[in-house]
Amino acid sequence: MAADSVPGVHTHIFLGQGHEKNERRTWMVIALCAFMMVAEIVGGLLFGSIALVADGLHMSTHASALLLAALAYRYARRHAEDARFSFGTGKLGDLAGFTSAIVLAMIAVLIGYEAITRFIWPVAVHFGEAIPIAALGLAVNVLSVVLLSAGDHPHGHAHGHGGHDHDDDQAHLLQTSAGPLTLEIFEDGVPPRLRLFRAGKDLAADDVSIELLRAGAAQAVPLAARAGYLESIDEIPEPHAFTVRLALHCGIESHEIAFAEHEAAPASTQRDNNIRAAIIHVLADAAVSLLVIVGLSIGWYFGWTFMDPTVGLIGAVVIAAWSYSLIRDTGAILLDMNPDRGMAERMRAVIEADGDRLTDLHLWRLGPGHLGAILSVATRRPRGAEYYQSLLRRFRALSHVTVQVQHQ
Repeated sequence: MAADSVPGVHTHIFLGQGHEKNERRTWMVIALCAFMMVAEIVGGLLFGSIALVADGLHMSTHASALLLAALAYRYARRHAEDARFSFGTGKLGDLAGFTSAIVLAMIAVLIGYEAITRFIWPVAVHFGEAIPIAALGLAVNVLSVVLLSAGDHPHGHAHGHGGHDHDDDQAHLLQTSAGPLTLEIFEDGVPPRLRLFRAGKDLAADDVSIELLRAGAAQAVPLAARAGYLESIDEIPEPHAFTVRLALHCGIESHEIAFAEHEAAPASTQRDNNIRAAIIHVLADAAVSLLVIVGLSIGWYFGWTFMDPTVGLIGAVVIAAWSYSLIRDTGAILLDMNPDRGMAERMRAVIEADGDRLTDLHLWRLGPGHLGAILSVATRRPRGAEYYQSLLRRFRALSHVTVQVQHQ
């Protein structure tokens, strides 16, 4: 029985790639909201506009939520290497997002309550004063959304055949008695083939033999001489997860090179729920401002005072829906739910492809773009944890893997 983790992944820093950029954007929006909040409150007090003061105080609630997001970014960054956090601080953003979602739900309830009371006890609406204030709030919120959303587009880098990601891990430098050799899988706009290079001197096809080792079987790969390199005559089969045995000097010298095909991480594992919560807060305010402008304009034109509480109620429903979605997603992460069942099944297929049996699998999110996995494998063969870790390197999102091997 053996257990181990992927070599080199012991720092436990599982922050998202855009962590620092998102932190800076959040502070910028906080500064913008704080400026508008102070301007509205001071302006309202100077000019006797209670509506302006109310809008400034309303903006303060969103500025507070943004402050929570910014502080979460800062704390997670400063304590990223703190050994007290067993799996790092990557999930702190999800905790902040969950808290912001609760605040959003409370705001939705308060807006809904106020709207219902105004249906029962109508209040006179100063349309001429309220509409410009709502328009100003909308402009500020649109600018805030643009600032927060810049670059917040998690995506994979899959391309080529079958949506897989073939990158620099498909090229290997070998130190041999014939000099440095480079073996790679080339598929830039063409069917994938193996290519073998030697710097400064051509190779003869008779000097080299190559075999593909996959699932315990060996397959000879015939080579052809090209301009400056050797190339496999036949197309390399998918998936590109196999070992190449390269022999020189009629088999006197041999090298084995492992190729691992990487799968792009799904967008759900890369999503930064902290910045998402901040964006939803600002979007909620923008949506309410837009609804208020539309409702007040119709009410002003037709004299329908009931339009004000109507749009307020619609806004409350929209905010509540966004809040529910954020609570559901962040809550699942905080409870360590499986973030990608399809990926878990693909992991099982890779492990069991050669007759072994995956007896236990735990897959959870450590932070934006980072997944952790603990798995137990039963096998009748003399294999260690390193063998199964090499099989799983194709899954890019796996940042911390522990394998337990049970020999039967």
